[in-house]
Amino acid sequence: MKRFRYLLLAAGFAGAFFYLTTIAKARFFPPKETAGGGGQLFEEAKVVRGAGLSADEVNNIDIYKQARNATVNIASTVYRRGWFSEIIPSKETGSGFVIDGERGLILTNNHVLGGSQKVVVTFADQSKYDAEVLAKDPSNDLGLVRINPRKKLASLRLGESEGLQVGQKVLAIGNPFGFDGTLTTGIISSLNRSIRDETNRELEGMVQTDAAINPGNSGGPLLDSQGNVIGINTAIYGPGGNIGIGFAMPINKAKTMLTDFRAGKVYRRPFFGVQTVHVAGEWAEALRLPPDGGLLVQVVQRGSAAERAGIRGPKEFVIIGNYEIGVGGDLIMAIDGKPCDRRDAVAQALQKKRAGDTMELTVFRNGRSMQLTITLGAAPDQEL
Repeated sequence: MKRFRYLLLAAGFAGAFFYLTTIAKARFFPPKETAGGGGQLFEEAKVVRGAGLSADEVNNIDIYKQARNATVNIASTVYRRGWFSEIIPSKETGSGFVIDGERGLILTNNHVLGGSQKVVVTFADQSKYDAEVLAKDPSNDLGLVRINPRKKLASLRLGESEGLQVGQKVLAIGNPFGFDGTLTTGIISSLNRSIRDETNRELEGMVQTDAAINPGNSGGPLLDSQGNVIGINTAIYGPGGNIGIGFAMPINKAKTMLTDFRAGKVYRRPFFGVQTVHVAGEWAEALRLPPDGGLLVQVVQRGSAAERAGIRGPKEFVIIGNYEIGVGGDLIMAIDGKPCDRRDAVAQALQKKRAGDTMELTVFRNGRSMQLTITLGAAPDQEL
């Protein structure tokens, strides 16, 4: 009798388990019918909701759509002889962008073109064109090439680089490491930086940005939030890839080269030939100079426009704080009527100048102000 109870209890448990795992489950979770008649493994959401895009994201997307088709990959080939006189092709790649869709004009960096015998331009749709090198400005690392387009091409608007602000948003498009059509975003980190390129040539007035720039980005556009080109991505700091410090050549320097090209002239970078230090306020007063200060001349290079115009360098050197400063030379207070209230005032003034142009200087010398007219020479490293 006792065994029978145990058997009856066990049968009850087994029945309850079967009910909960089959019949009840089927009642509360009926299978969905599929096209094949079998049960569906999971229940699909009735409505798929996408995350909303912010205004900044929409801006990024719009600019990318506008600029992508006008940004190109540039491959340049140089043919060299090997040890056994065999011809060995060496290829470099970079980026560029169309500035005239009807005439097929494309801006890039000079170092992307190098001394190439063959240049091939590839568009986003993978169409390829042989390109002709029209102009180079090695001193500003700029190059201009032309293709014969089979249709009107998308092109980019050239903006204005003189009024840029640290902190404003920028976007870079290019082909880093061969990954074509890559967009990165960031801000302008600083302005008017001076760096040296691979040939030790100094590039002045550069725009510094934290938008990721890597090998292959060179020659691509740096855009503002309106989609205007404000610079040409040129260099990164240090070897290898991006570390958040990249540099772009201001677009106004390219405008100068383009103006000369359209006029049938060869662009020649202007050269003044002085090294200066900015002094103002207490420093200026300590040196018995006007409190508004300016650029105190430290070095006048031989044979330069500054030397020919009679600009005077220091007579002696003094220690102020932790700095040794040459004193007794000219203080440049204004250039073309604009006060020299920043250390890069000369570089700023030269941005829109060419060799042979003049500059009007206000100079403080021996206790009084005077006006001097300087005729600018060509940079000593200029390739003509």
